[in-house]
Amino acid sequence: MPRFSPVSMGAIIGAFALVEFTSGILQGYYTPMLTDIARHLDVHDADVNWLEGSQLMLSAITVPLLSRLGDAIGHKRILLVSTFVVMVATFGLVVAPNFAVFLVAWAVQGVYTVWLPLEIALIWIRAERAAGRVPGTRPAALTRRAAGMLVAALELGVIGGALAGGALVTALPLDAVLLVPGIAVALCLIAIWVWVDETPSVTGGGVDGIGTTLLTLSLLAATGGLSLMRMLGPEHPIPWLVIAAGLLLLWPFARHELRVERPLIDVRMFVDPALWPVFVTSGLFGMSVLGAQAPLSTFARTDPAVTGYGLGISGFETSIIIGAYVLSLVAGAMLYPLVTRTITPRITLLCATLLVAIGYLLFVPFHDTYAQVLGNMLIAGAGSGALVAALPASAAAAAPADATGVATGLTNAVRMVGGAVASCVFGLALANGVAAASGATAPLGDDAVTAGSLTGYMTVWIVCGASALAAAATLLIVPKRAFVDAPEPVSPAGLVT
Repeated sequence: MPRFSPVSMGAIIGAFALVEFTSGILQGYYTPMLTDIARHLDVHDADVNWLEGSQLMLSAITVPLLSRLGDAIGHKRILLVSTFVVMVATFGLVVAPNFAVFLVAWAVQGVYTVWLPLEIALIWIRAERAAGRVPGTRPAALTRRAAGMLVAALELGVIGGALAGGALVTALPLDAVLLVPGIAVALCLIAIWVWVDETPSVTGGGVDGIGTTLLTLSLLAATGGLSLMRMLGPEHPIPWLVIAAGLLLLWPFARHELRVERPLIDVRMFVDPALWPVFVTSGLFGMSVLGAQAPLSTFARTDPAVTGYGLGISGFETSIIIGAYVLSLVAGAMLYPLVTRTITPRITLLCATLLVAIGYLLFVPFHDTYAQVLGNMLIAGAGSGALVAALPASAAAAAPADATGVATGLTNAVRMVGGAVASCVFGLALANGVAAASGATAPLGDDAVTAGSLTGYMTVWIVCGASALAAAATLLIVPKRAFVDAPEPVSPAGLVT
C-alpha cells in the first residue's frame, strides 16, 4: 500500500507542476511563429486556423473519454499514455512533410488537455486517503491549493513558451525551433514515470463506445463540412449537407446517453435551467478566448508595407503581446473573487463579458499600431481571465452535489467546441485574402498572396465582440443559485445541521 507522506505528495505535485508548465509551453510556444509555420508549409495564413480548430475539436472528444478511462483502468496509466501520444505528435510536427500531416500531428497533440483533470483526480484520491491516516488533513483544501499551483505553473509556461518561441524563431531555423516542445514533453514522461504512483484503486467498468463513436462522427462531420466549404465555397450544397448530418447525429447520441448507466456525457445537464445558460455562455466565450488566437498572431506578423494593414512585427515582438495578454488573463482571474466582495458575481461576470466585447470591437477602428493592438488585448484579456475563473465555479455551484466534476468538465468541453467552430469559421473568413487582387502572381511566401484579408480580420473581431455580447445576454437568465454556495441544511428545530 503506498505511503502518503508530505514528501511523496510534494514529489507528485512537483511532477505535475512540470507537466502543466509544459502544457503552457504547448499553448504559448507556437503562437508567435504561426506565420513562419504557414510559410514553411506553403499555405496561406488563413489555413493555420484549421490547426486550432482541429485540435480543439479532438480535445472535446478525448477529454471525457480519457477521463473515464482514468477512472476505469488507472489515472497514472492514462496520463502516461496520453503524454507519450503528445510526445510523438509533437516530434511529428518537426518531420511533417506537408500541411496535411502537420494538421494531423497538431490535432493529436491536443490530447494534452486531459492532463490537468487526470492530475487533479490523482491528487484528490491521495489526499482523501491521507485524511484517514494523518489527522487534520483536509483533502478539499489540499486539492484546491495544489490546483492553484498547477494553474500558476501552466500560465508561467504559456508566458515563457510565447517569449521563448518568439525569440528562437527569429534566431534559429524553424525545424530546430519545433524540436524544443517535444524535448519538454519527453521530460514530463520521465517525471510521471518516476515520481507518480498509480491510483490505489480503480472503478473498473467499460467505456461508452457507442456514445464516443456517435459524438466523434458528429464533430468530424461538422468540421469536415466547414473544411469542404473552404474548398468548394459557401454556395455549394455539399458542405451544408455534411454539417447538417453532423448536427443530426447529436439526436441519436443524446438518446443513447440517456439510456446507458455510465454515459460519456450526461446530456441531462444541458436541459437543466440553471446549467444550460452557463454552458451557452462558455461556448460563446470559447469563440474569442480560443478561436481568435491564430488570427491575432498572423495579423501582427502581416507586413503593412505589402498589404496596407497589419503590424509587420517580428516573432519576438508578437510574443510580447501574447505574454502581456496572458498576464491580463491572470490579473482578471485574480481580481474576480476580490471584486465579487463588492458587487454581485452576476454583475461582475456581466462586466467581464462586456470587457471582452469592448476589447475585440475596439479592433475595428483601432488596429494600426502596436500600442492599439496591445491595449485592445489587455482589455479583452482582463475580462477573459475573470470568465475563465468564474464559469467552472458557476457550473459547480449550479450542479447537483454529486455531479460538480461532470458539470465543470462539460463547461470546458463546450468552451473547446465553441473555439473549434470559431477557428474554422475564421479560417473561412480569412481565406478570401488579397491574392485575387494581386492576381496571385507573387510567390506564395509573399504577404500579398498569403495574408488574410482585412475584411476577414474585421469579421473575426466583430464575431468575437458579438459573441461576448450574446454571452452577457445569456448571463441575465442564469438562476441565482449558479453564483452562490448552496445553503446549509437546516434541521426541523431551525438549527444548522
